[in-house]
Amino acid sequence: MMPDAPRPAPKLAQTFIDPSVRLRDVQVGRCCEVLADTAMEYATLGDYSYLGRGCTVADASIGKFCAIAADVRIGPPDHPMERPAQHRFTYCPEYYDASAERDHAFFRRRRAARVTIGHDVWIGHGVTVLAGVTVGSGAVLAAGAVVSRDVAPYAVVGGVPARPIRDRFPPEIAARLLRIAWWDWPFEAIMERLAEFQSDDVAAFCDRWDPAPGAFSH
Repeated sequence: MMPDAPRPAPKLAQTFIDPSVRLRDVQVGRCCEVLADTAMEYATLGDYSYLGRGCTVADASIGKFCAIAADVRIGPPDHPMERPAQHRFTYCPEYYDASAERDHAFFRRRRAARVTIGHDVWIGHGVTVLAGVTVGSGAVLAAGAVVSRDVAPYAVVGGVPARPIRDRFPPEIAARLLRIAWWDWPFEAIMERLAEFQSDDVAAFCDRWDPAPGAFSH
């Protein structure tokens, strides 16, 4: 008998959200995937991005084509360390006294400290990204990192607290990729150019698609 021919991989034609996922005031883009036991609130997830199991995302904007591993925490809420007490009775007193009123101003400040994740960001297993942090497009957050400061585009960071490890590309290549902004291309165009995305010759990719070749930004 002839061996079975390899089956084509299934096409992710639409967004998949596991039934166990908890969502509150969330916008999810096209062809996304959110796996089991994840919770998201006050967040957006860009097209073609995916979240592994057991993630927690709050007060965050996540770009397109992001790869987020399991057990990642993005935007964990802060407690009011500047107050005499940092316990929740100071901002949720109604939990303990029905006549008390919630501290709505505290929650407005918490909502405003959003995390911003760019496009094509890889976040490894067990990473924590603290409130108010911005992660540039193309960055890599190594597994287990606690990211308390902004991360530059195409930087690789890791550790507790996270520190720069290296850059994925020289500055001029990173600048050209940001100009190209391939994540905004129609997906049909991306797939037509798949062979170029599978190549390690990033300079050749930039030479072909950079809208302003030679205009390096530093």
